[in-house]
Amino acid sequence: MAQAFDASAQQTLLTTRAEEALALARRLGADAAEVGASVDQGTSISVRLGEVETVELSRDQGIAVTLYVGKRKGSASSSDASSASIQATVEKALAIARYTGEDPAAGLADADQMATELPDLKVHYPWALTTEQAIELALACEQAGRDAEGISQSEGASLSSGEGVRVYANSHGFLGTQKGSSHSLSCMLIAQDEHGMQRDYDYTSSRNPAALRAPAEVGREAAARTLRRLGARRPPTGTFPVLFDPSLSGGLIGHLLSALAGGALYRQSSFLCDRLGTPLFPEWFNLEERPMEVGATASTPFDGEGVQTRNNRFIEQGNIASYMLSSYSARRLGMQTTGNAGGARNVRLDVPLKSREALLKEMGRGIWVTELMGQGVNGVTGDYSRGAAGFWVENGEIQYPIEEFTIAGNLERMFSGLVGIGSDTDTRGSVHTGSWLIDAMTVAGS
Repeated sequence: MAQAFDASAQQTLLTTRAEEALALARRLGADAAEVGASVDQGTSISVRLGEVETVELSRDQGIAVTLYVGKRKGSASSSDASSASIQATVEKALAIARYTGEDPAAGLADADQMATELPDLKVHYPWALTTEQAIELALACEQAGRDAEGISQSEGASLSSGEGVRVYANSHGFLGTQKGSSHSLSCMLIAQDEHGMQRDYDYTSSRNPAALRAPAEVGREAAARTLRRLGARRPPTGTFPVLFDPSLSGGLIGHLLSALAGGALYRQSSFLCDRLGTPLFPEWFNLEERPMEVGATASTPFDGEGVQTRNNRFIEQGNIASYMLSSYSARRLGMQTTGNAGGARNVRLDVPLKSREALLKEMGRGIWVTELMGQGVNGVTGDYSRGAAGFWVENGEIQYPIEEFTIAGNLERMFSGLVGIGSDTDTRGSVHTGSWLIDAMTVAGS
């Protein structure tokens, strides 16, 4: 594997460099400054058909400096954290700031918003794994999938493991650091019958390698997902209920959060402009972020501006309860930051849950979508149109796989038409959610 990564030593080095950059910015005449520095190291192994395809060792680092001269802003960055490079970066940022136009909303987040609670959120779990051990795990994952009857080919299995350190500091005197790790294992397989070829995949991901699913389990699930797609046909055209698989419903939450983001709102490029306090979902639906959740994927005590993170409820009893704001977007909107510079973290639902079987029964006749293709989502209007694959459902029972069709609707209409959330929660990412049943969407099939 790569040379051992000493996270504590890197943390100390980056802290020193950030303080050095801030001190230099003050000496050169900046009114305010902020510095972000990071270093990441990782290994990625891929195998295919029982053979090693790639072994990649990576190490990335960078330091970014943003300076303010009055209401003028300048930014510069470098991948070199040496003292000479930091001096050049600060000087370039200052030169840029002196020639940019004034922006009344520019500046650091307010000093009284800086994080004061900086607990260890247990997000750093190094994995002492040799290259040989990593290869063995990836091979075992792929072999378990290839052993399934009906699997004809493999696109391989991949294992990745990495850790890193980030530091953020600004001229308010705030300095925050965090160590973190990320590990994953995936497998993609191919099956074929008289109707053609199908492929699918499965993966497991966690900050803590001990929480990863067993390689054989991932391989077998990838095989099962692939085999169930054989014999796919096109569904009829019409308007039907649609059940989004948990691996896809998190994307619907992503579209919601994009529409609630301050950048889209002050640019008037969101279908949720001026909607604070208005209904969007059924009244049983609540959605929030929990950035201080111990051990979770996106946990952090401070956002990208040093602001203290906190639980934010974006949807309360179906109504839009909060936007997602950085200090800059908040100023543009005449509001206060919500600690979301860098996005939402650890998004969770507070809703009644139903089993997938119950949702299928409630659906009756419709479509269970397990794959989406294309990028047909308009954040300005909320119009939604995606290519899809999945399964046809009759009388609440899965009948056969389907493909080569399009589902279309409008996000606002889809959100208001949400019938239920499944208990089959996907916890592999920052957004945790189960299946979503939407009461009606337009399906373009045969």
